[in-house]
Amino acid sequence: MHRPRRNVLGSPHGGTGQTSAMHSRTRRTRYHWPAYLYLVPALAFYVVFLIRPMVTSAWISLFSWDGISLADWVGLKNYRSVLADPLIWEAVRHSLTFIVFYALLPITLALTVVGIVARIRVRGLTFFRAVLFMPYILSTVVVAISWRWIYDENGPLNGILHTIGLGSLTRAWLGSFSTALTAVGLIGTWITFGLAFVLFISGIQKIPTELYEAARVDGAGPVREFFAVTLPALRGEVRVALVLTVIVALRNFDIVWNTTAGGPGTSTTVPSYYVYEGAFVTHQVGRASAIAVLMTIFILCVVALVMRLMRERPASADRRGIRAPRRRKGSAS
Repeated sequence: MHRPRRNVLGSPHGGTGQTSAMHSRTRRTRYHWPAYLYLVPALAFYVVFLIRPMVTSAWISLFSWDGISLADWVGLKNYRSVLADPLIWEAVRHSLTFIVFYALLPITLALTVVGIVARIRVRGLTFFRAVLFMPYILSTVVVAISWRWIYDENGPLNGILHTIGLGSLTRAWLGSFSTALTAVGLIGTWITFGLAFVLFISGIQKIPTELYEAARVDGAGPVREFFAVTLPALRGEVRVALVLTVIVALRNFDIVWNTTAGGPGTSTTVPSYYVYEGAFVTHQVGRASAIAVLMTIFILCVVALVMRLMRERPASADRRGIRAPRRRKGSAS
């Protein structure tokens, strides 16, 4: 007598097993739908205070408007004016320079310090972590005013140089064409170093100590241990730190405005400076909105590029040691 074939679950023709699986999926689907309701308040806040202003700004950028009188439709004229302005491109170059000070330099310093911390035991690490992270959460206005005092001709920096016999190096750091951009950039390094350091310290606490012990047994020195164990394990944290610090560098405004106001001349201007100037000083709101839209697109493109370059490449099956099962002779293909 022919018996019905049973599947792995033991049900004939898979009927009971498939039905059970379908009911299970249905229950899971019904269970998850109400959970999305908890996202509605955050989504509404996001749409009202972020998406709507962005769309409004993009719409205003198509008009010639002083913010008070009736607006005149100009289409893409504001965008053509912005893209043809050499001052805007100079400001973009300054923003790209700030990426070095706000992102690359602090991340490199933080990785160096974390590599040292991974080798030795540091007492009071929690205290140092809080102190180093504080500049990132302080008001940028407070930070800018403090550093403006430090960089002053009669400030502490020049005073220290005079004390150690390097009085010839003293100058008005924020008032010199040759040093203003670097001086402002170093403020950014001081601000974002703490963020990168905290992220990396959290990352090394998840690295198994067995990896360090194995590297030391194999005779790895500090440098080789850092590149073989610490840096690969911190790849995710480096990616997050790089994205956050690049965004801070490209949207920089408060530090520049409260230290140099874009000067001397245009040596420290950034795109956001011209957004503020167009909206509140020269009353070219349409042009300022066009700069803001282009600046947003530029930041998204740069961040997308960083994410693509820093993405984790999954190892192939052979690299993971997974091999495809061999077929038996005579088995169906």
